[in-house]
Amino acid sequence: MKYNFVTIEGNIGAGKTTLANILSKHYNARLVLEEFADNPFLPKFYEKPDQYAFPVELFFMAERYKQLKDLLQTKDMFQSITISDYLFTKCLLFAKVNLQNDEFRLYQKLFEIINPQIVQPDILIYLHTPVNRLKENIKKRNREYEQNIPNDYLFQLQETYTQYIKQHHIKTLFVDASHADFLHNPEHVKIITDALDKEYDHGQHYISLP
Repeated sequence: MKYNFVTIEGNIGAGKTTLANILSKHYNARLVLEEFADNPFLPKFYEKPDQYAFPVELFFMAERYKQLKDLLQTKDMFQSITISDYLFTKCLLFAKVNLQNDEFRLYQKLFEIINPQIVQPDILIYLHTPVNRLKENIKKRNREYEQNIPNDYLFQLQETYTQYIKQHHIKTLFVDASHADFLHNPEHVKIITDALDKEYDHGQHYISLP
């Protein structure tokens, strides 16, 4: 593989963690997974988003910072590749959707202080998944607090992600994951691993899964 640090991103329920687990085993890579379950504000946020948006996003940023800083600054002689199921910039993208303007400005200032200390990925895999498929995946994984996420919220996140990727020339494999089944279809995984064996310029490179 051509890259030492690979990050997988996508909307809620896109299959980030599933793919990250599979690729980490394939490459014998160090795995960094978001510890969303440790956020005590998350269930409250889905019930009362206006009240709990700021603490939920602040907690996520602190946890992501600590996790990435600790793991990426610790060299592992047996695992030269690291695969993560989140991009640190996710903090800012979710905050942009969830926070009021004054809260977002404060959050952005904190993010801009922290972000330069984080190692950025060599390549981003973005799983673009239609909202109806996201809803199916969310239902299957059966986290109670996620079951009533509005479609409009998922559309907003989708748009925020895609706009960010287009505006920032990040080296990205933009994957049409409409029919993705990484657990049961080895061909889908092979398409991703074949893509990771290639050198890319900065910008977006599109992949479709049959």
